[in-house]
Amino acid sequence: MGNHVSRISMLHLLLGLFLTLSGEVESLGINYGQVGNNLPPPDRVLDLLRSLKLTKARIYDTNPQILTAFANSNIELVVTVENQMLPILMDPNQALQWVHTHIRPYFPATRITGIAIGNEVFTGGDTALISYLVPAMVNIHAALVRFGLDRFIHVSTPSSLAVLQESFPPSAGCFRPELNRIMPQFLRFLAATQAPFWINAYPYFAYKDDPNSISLDYVLFNPNSGVVDPYTKLHYDNMLYAQVDAVTFAMARMGYGGIEVRVSETGWPSRGDPDEIGSTVENAAIYNGNVLRRQLKNEGTPLKPNRRLEVYVFALFNEDMKPGPTSERNYGLLQPDGTMVYNCGLFELASTSLTSNATQVKS
Repeated sequence: MGNHVSRISMLHLLLGLFLTLSGEVESLGINYGQVGNNLPPPDRVLDLLRSLKLTKARIYDTNPQILTAFANSNIELVVTVENQMLPILMDPNQALQWVHTHIRPYFPATRITGIAIGNEVFTGGDTALISYLVPAMVNIHAALVRFGLDRFIHVSTPSSLAVLQESFPPSAGCFRPELNRIMPQFLRFLAATQAPFWINAYPYFAYKDDPNSISLDYVLFNPNSGVVDPYTKLHYDNMLYAQVDAVTFAMARMGYGGIEVRVSETGWPSRGDPDEIGSTVENAAIYNGNVLRRQLKNEGTPLKPNRRLEVYVFALFNEDMKPGPTSERNYGLLQPDGTMVYNCGLFELASTSLTSNATQVKS
């Protein structure tokens, strides 16, 4: 009984993070990483997402347990082809087999809406992998066409913001020179298939690397005077929107300014090593809370104010097996046991125990 009450009250708290009385947050997704040895099973994660009325999630593989558990739910799912699969998918027959094995058995019961081919391939330093990317995407898309699924499932790849040589002011946005050969092929594919450009954008990194020059309020979406792009005269009150518009300008320089930009990852760590400036619970709560508030308004960026920006927050859980600095294991909104890492602040919550709030919830 105690665990049930705890779970209900946890959901109550989380509902405060994500919901208004009007219903679902249509443009907000969550990254559901699995690099942990203590995470809840997929059916419990689905219950959590349903309770939050979140309808979009992204996973970093095609875990059959997740794809099966998410069947007949309202969750739109972006799945991932792992980087090491790209050379294999250069073969059209292998791509056909991959879709036949990893997508077709689950669709349409599981609402797969996107396939991410690799992750941050353009900035990983592996030139061979970069050369495999577009052919792999073309082959996966062709396989979707063969099965009649291309109308429902788009194919793209999430890129690090490091694909940009210049990102500020946004109108100066341009891709790194070493990508000048591959990027037009990639953008041509996105335009032809009407797929979005996915970007992993973390204002946290910019602040951590130069905290003396960058306003914390600007990166956290807090009230601030903002910056004005001297060429477009557009006003930016936060760094994330400036980064997104810089990507649009970079694509426009190559003749593809009409492609939609979506944020495949953004977030803020609640803990870090001593040299990871700004990685605190307070800043994480403010950043994600402000991102969520903006999403509830279905905002666009200054350059595309009428195009609702789709954002996937990183991440649902802290993942204890992720390598790297301490921050890598502390991006979650939740601990693996389902307790909140912090309150994003949409509701004022008493500092009492979770169970004491359960009386406010009708199960």
